[in-house]
Amino acid sequence: MKLLRRDFLKYCIGSAAALGLEFPTLGSLRKALAATASQPAPTYPILTTVNTTLIQTVNPFDSPPGSFPPLHQPPPPLYVPTIPPCDIAEYAANGYGEWNYVGGEGDVLGVPFVSPAMAQIPPEIGPSVTDPTKCATLLSFFTMSDVHICDKESPARSVYLGYQYPSPSVTVDGVQIPQGSSACYSGINLYTTHVLDAAVQTINALHQKAPLDFGIALGDASDNTQFNEVRWYIDVIDGKRITPSSGANLGAGTIDYQKPYQAAGLDKSIKWYQVLGNHDLYWQGAAPVNAYIRQTLIGSGVLNIGPITSMPPVIDFKSRGIYMGLVDGSTEDGTIINVGPVTNYKTPPRVAADPKRRSLPLGAWMAEFFNTTSQPPGHGFTQQMIQEGFACYHFYPKADVPVKVIVLDNIDRTGTACAKSSLDQKRYNWLIKELKAGQKADELMIICSHVPVAPYAQESTPEPWSLWNTNVTKPVTEQELIAQLHQYPNLVLWIAGHVHRNSITPQPSTDNPEYGFYMVETPSLRDFPQQFRRFQIVRNSDDNLSTFVLSVDHAAGPMADGSPSPALKSRQLAIGAQQIFANPAQQGPGMDPNSCAYNVELVTQLSQLSRELQAKIMNISPVVSSFEIIGNAGFAKSHVVTLNNTVVGSTPTQYRASESSNFSGGAWQPYSSGPSFTLSATAGVKTVYFQVMDGSGKESAAVSGKIRVGAAV
Repeated sequence: MKLLRRDFLKYCIGSAAALGLEFPTLGSLRKALAATASQPAPTYPILTTVNTTLIQTVNPFDSPPGSFPPLHQPPPPLYVPTIPPCDIAEYAANGYGEWNYVGGEGDVLGVPFVSPAMAQIPPEIGPSVTDPTKCATLLSFFTMSDVHICDKESPARSVYLGYQYPSPSVTVDGVQIPQGSSACYSGINLYTTHVLDAAVQTINALHQKAPLDFGIALGDASDNTQFNEVRWYIDVIDGKRITPSSGANLGAGTIDYQKPYQAAGLDKSIKWYQVLGNHDLYWQGAAPVNAYIRQTLIGSGVLNIGPITSMPPVIDFKSRGIYMGLVDGSTEDGTIINVGPVTNYKTPPRVAADPKRRSLPLGAWMAEFFNTTSQPPGHGFTQQMIQEGFACYHFYPKADVPVKVIVLDNIDRTGTACAKSSLDQKRYNWLIKELKAGQKADELMIICSHVPVAPYAQESTPEPWSLWNTNVTKPVTEQELIAQLHQYPNLVLWIAGHVHRNSITPQPSTDNPEYGFYMVETPSLRDFPQQFRRFQIVRNSDDNLSTFVLSVDHAAGPMADGSPSPALKSRQLAIGAQQIFANPAQQGPGMDPNSCAYNVELVTQLSQLSRELQAKIMNISPVVSSFEIIGNAGFAKSHVVTLNNTVVGSTPTQYRASESSNFSGGAWQPYSSGPSFTLSATAGVKTVYFQVMDGSGKESAAVSGKIRVGAAV
C-alpha cells in the first residue's frame, strides 16, 4: 500500500479522457435507451458543459467582515456572524454566499490530485506510476450522500435551534456557546429536491461521456424519517413530476421553491443502490421517534419542547416551552413562523395537517424503494430484509469483474447515540461472514456504509470527536473492528458519508503498513460543497490497482431568462450557511480550502491481494456480450448503421468494424463517440464484424451480425 504523492495536473488535461476524468462538452449518447425518448424534458436543465473539479471548481469569495476567512479555518473566539442564517434576503448585501468558477484552460486549479501517504511512509515526490492511456478500467461508479430531502413545512422539525444562530446559546464556564447548528436550519432546506435533480442530470452527463456501471447513495436520503421526503427522493431519481410542498401547499403557483416541476430522472441504464442513514431512521437524525413526534408529524400542532440548557445538547421531549417553528411556503425567502417561547402565543399555532408526513419505521422505509421505475427493484433491499428489519446486503455490480460491494447498516441502535455508529452482534456477525466469503471466493471487496470508520486515524490532528458509540463495547469496538478488517486483504475500500465532507483516511495494516484499505468519505448534496463522487477502479500500467476518486459539483445553470435556477440559488445559500455557521465538520485533511474538493488516486499493490484474485485481475479483458446492427438501411440514402453492443469485463476505449473477418480497412476508433459503420454501397445481406479494445491494449474476441440493405438512392 505504498503510495506516491504526485502532481496529477501535469498530465490530466491531455490524458484524462482515457479514464473519463474530464467532460468538456456533452457528446452523443453511447447507448440509445427506449425510456429516454418518452421521458419529458426537465423543468430545470443543467449547463450544457459539465466538468469535474479537476477542470473547474466553485470558488467562494472571502467571507464578509465579522465572519471568518477562509472557509476551512475554525471560527475565532466569540465569533458572531453579521446576520442570522434565516435573513436570506440580506445574504448578498452582507457578502454571504458569493462565488464564481475558477479553472479552465491556462488556469492552475487549487485542487491537487494526489495520493495521500501513510503516516509511517514519508511523502515522496516523483512521477506517477499510472499512465492513463494504458489503463484497463474495471469498474466505474458514483456515490452520493446526505441529500437530506426536507419537508420544510413539517411541524415537527428543530428549526428554532438554528434559524437565529448563534442564538440561542448556553453558558459554560462563563462563556456563551451557541447550541444550534445548520443541521437544524439552513436556507438550503428550501431547495433540496432541486439540488438532487441537478446532481442526477450531472451524473447522466458523466455517463454519456464515460459509462457508469452503477451508483450508490450512502444514507440520509430523507431529513426527518418522513414518508413524503422519501417519496420526493425516489421520485426525483425516477424522473417524475415533483410537488415539493406539503400541508396546504402554500405558494405552489408563485414561489420558486414551491412550484411543481418535472425532474429529469437518472439514466435508466444505471442501476443504483441505497444505504440506511441516521436521518432515515431517527427524528432529525438525533433521537428515536416517539408517540409525541409521530402525532406531531401528521397533526396540526407545532413541535413544543423545552429549552436546551446543556452542552452537548440533550433533547427532552417530555418538557415543553418552545415551539420549534417551520417555513411559511408563501414567502419568497421562506420566513420562519410558529417559532419561539410558548409565552409569546395567546393560542397554540396551527398548521395544515398532512398524513404524508408520517414517520416511516425501518421496514416501511425499505419497502418504498420497491415503488420505483428505476433499477433494480428495491435498490438493494429485499422483501426478507423488510420482514426482518435488516438493512445489510451485498451485490456484484459488473459481470466478469470479481468485485463484491458489501452494504453495511452501521447506524447505532441503542437510542443513546443516534448520530453515531455501532454494530450489534447480528450485523457484526453478518459483516464478518461476508468478508470471509469474499476472501475465500477471491473477490475484490468494497464496504459501503453511512458512518465512516476511524476517519483521520493517521493524521497528527485526529478526529475531534468520536463517530463510534463508545458506550457500546459489545460485540466490537471501532479499534477491534479495524483489526478484524485487516484480516481480509482483498478489502480495499470503505466508502461512507455522514460527516458532509471530502476526506480520505488510509487504514494501514499493523502487520504490513504498505497494505490496508482506504476510508473514503463522500460529501453532502445538501450542504456546501454540494458534491458527489465518481470512482474508477483500473488496472494501471504497473499492473497494480489504481482507484481514481473525483469530486463533482452539480452543474445547475440559469433559467432561460438568465435568472438563477432553484438549484443554483441553493449554492449561494449553502456557501452562506457555511460562512455563517462555521461548520468545522465540512472540512478535512487534504481538501482544497475554498472549493472543499479532494481528488485522489489510491494505489493498491496487487501483491496485497490473494494470489487467485491477482490472476483474475490480470486476465480481465473486454467481452462483447451482445451485438446488434441498427438502421433503416433498406431504404436509406446512407448506409451508415449503428453498432449497438454491450461489453462486460474491462471497459472498452476503442472499437473497429469491417465487412471482412480479418478487419481489412477497419481502423481502431474511439469507443466513446458511439460505434457506427458505413456499409458498402451494394444491396444485399451484409455481415459486419466487430471488436473492442480496452486501455491496456487487451482485445475482445470478434463478433458479427447481419443486416439486409437495399441499393443506395
